[in-house]
Amino acid sequence: MAPAVMAVTVTGSMVGRVEGLGLGLGLGMGGGGETAAELKKRNEALEAELRESREREERMRKELERAVQRLRIAEEAEERLCSQLGELEAEAVEQARDYHARIRSLTAQLLFLQTSSSSAAAAAVAAGTS
Repeated sequence: MAPAVMAVTVTGSMVGRVEGLGLGLGLGMGGGGETAAELKKRNEALEAELRESREREERMRKELERAVQRLRIAEEAEERLCSQLGELEAEAVEQARDYHARIRSLTAQLLFLQTSSSSAAAAAVAAGTS
């Protein structure tokens, strides 16, 4: 099998054209391909799109960094709040124990006074009847 023959012709505008292969590459000005101006315009559009994409990526990266920073701050605040809550719970337990002890003490005093007063009343009744 013989190799394919390729010929390059140069027109007056110095734009090359690939002929003889029938590949439909659309290179050059002939065969329904894009002109140099169209290619340049398409390239500029792609470059602009790339710039916009990179700018958007940079904006998203900065936004992500801000969100990570806010998350870090929120986690630190959560840790501080949990620590404070633990301290408050311990204080509340201690106060509850103190109040319970105080109630037991007052209950014991009341019981003592009631029995003392009952004994005194019984002694007075017994003294009055004798």
